[in-house]
Amino acid sequence: MVQGMEAQGSDSASGFERVFAYLQERLLDGTLRQGERLMAERELATQLGVGRPVVREALRALHMLGIVEIRERVGTIVKRPDASMLRDFFTLALAQQAELIDDVMEARIAIECQAVRLACERATIADFERLQRALVRIGETIDDADAGGSADFDFHRAIVLASRSPTLAVLHESMSTLLARSHRSRRELVQQFSSMKSYLIDDHKRVFDTIVARDPDRAEVTLRRHFAIGDEYRRRAVTGEGDRPETLSAQGA
Repeated sequence: MVQGMEAQGSDSASGFERVFAYLQERLLDGTLRQGERLMAERELATQLGVGRPVVREALRALHMLGIVEIRERVGTIVKRPDASMLRDFFTLALAQQAELIDDVMEARIAIECQAVRLACERATIADFERLQRALVRIGETIDDADAGGSADFDFHRAIVLASRSPTLAVLHESMSTLLARSHRSRRELVQQFSSMKSYLIDDHKRVFDTIVARDPDRAEVTLRRHFAIGDEYRRRAVTGEGDRPETLSAQGA
């Protein structure tokens, strides 16, 4: 009896994987496009040699991922996936990882340094305006960890959006919950280091200026230096070292 149940469960899992792989392949190769309707459950089940409950389970999983929409009396419609689904997945998947902040920062640096290079080539007037609005808010919220962290995140997200790379934008958005927390924690350091106020405002302005100048090499160097100085402040907070603005200024020169 138990063996029979195990076999049934195994067949169900195998069938689910078959349906999921079939639909995934057609989404990837463009056979199925946004707005199109999938074949009926009965037809899909017959074509793949699985039961309708298995098909229904696979479609429900795709619905949870935001890839399809199941409409009563209409059918299953392909939709554009919502990046927020990836964000929730990444947040849960990485939440218990050791050294999470450092790991996320490494991924963030890789994404944003490529994004800033592309932004120098592709940014539009609208992108410059978005960056400038975030830059103004960074200055206005310098003593507010919550609003300041949000402004800081918006500036860096604007860099990624200015890259005009859908893939980089999705990757960045998938980590947005973790990144927002990182930005807020860095803003809390302002209360410990008085020199950090001018650093935050001036350094973001330098990054902005390199994008406007459309100088990808200088933009990447400036952004990497920006990250390095932020890391140095965080290290000093952990070790209890004092504020030595002259050393940090030299690093940012």
